Amino acid sequence: MRMDAGVGQEKKIEQVVELLKKSKSILFITGAGISADSGLPTYRGIGGLYNEKVTEEGIPIEMALAGETLEKQPEITWKYLSQIEKNCRNAKYNRGHEVIAQMEKVFERVWVLTQNIDGFHHAAGSKNVIDIHGNMHRLLCAKCGWRKIIKDFSEIEIPPLCPNCKTIARPDVVFFGEMLPADKLVILERELKRGFDIYFSIGTTSVFPYIQQPILYAKSSGSPAIEINPDDTEVSHIVDIKLHMRAAEALEALWRQYQLE
Repeated sequence: MRMDAGVGQEKKIEQVVELLKKSKSILFITGAGISADSGLPTYRGIGGLYNEKVTEEGIPIEMALAGETLEKQPEITWKYLSQIEKNCRNAKYNRGHEVIAQMEKVFERVWVLTQNIDGFHHAAGSKNVIDIHGNMHRLLCAKCGWRKIIKDFSEIEIPPLCPNCKTIARPDVVFFGEMLPADKLVILERELKRGFDIYFSIGTTSVFPYIQQPILYAKSSGSPAIEINPDDTEVSHIVDIKLHMRAAEALEALWRQYQLE
């Protein structure tokens, strides 16, 4: 039986706080839901920026944002990436990101595995971040290795050219059909081998195996797994406690209760 069977949200928060009090290490797995409280669209919301089933070029938005398109027709990928970035430009990290960053200062070991490319965890102060899908504010040239960090796309021409070799640069993100960065997978594997006292899945549908994996590992190792998501997901039936709440609201409530005790 799940720990939260038949229990209300307030009682569940108390249960999670009791687990936190016994924990020294935490893994937070975050998805678009944590940045939704900053006004950023979730993936479905990004799709909603394009009301038609296909883009102006007659291809799905997923194809426009695919690695193959970036390689062969980079102007198309940059066109739609810049539209998405413009819709998100004035957003900033929220209380959910702040709470996680504050927890990193209090607990012995805290890591964040995020699917988000907005860079909000870093901006809020988290140091131990595995941004497995990259960061759209980091540019790089695949040909000569040039790199640059930018605040937003208003600083660059679209598509941007590498100042060294004049090749079209790319954002340091994983597009559809591309491999995950090996260096970040190494860090993830290393930290999962060390294990965590408690695991949180926050604002992600957990459809990718590498996002589900830590929760499955928690289950097999006997460590508690908590999910924060208004909707049911691929891991909802696995976790020990499910908070049907938005990310920032839930994290703030947990942190407030933890600090009171």
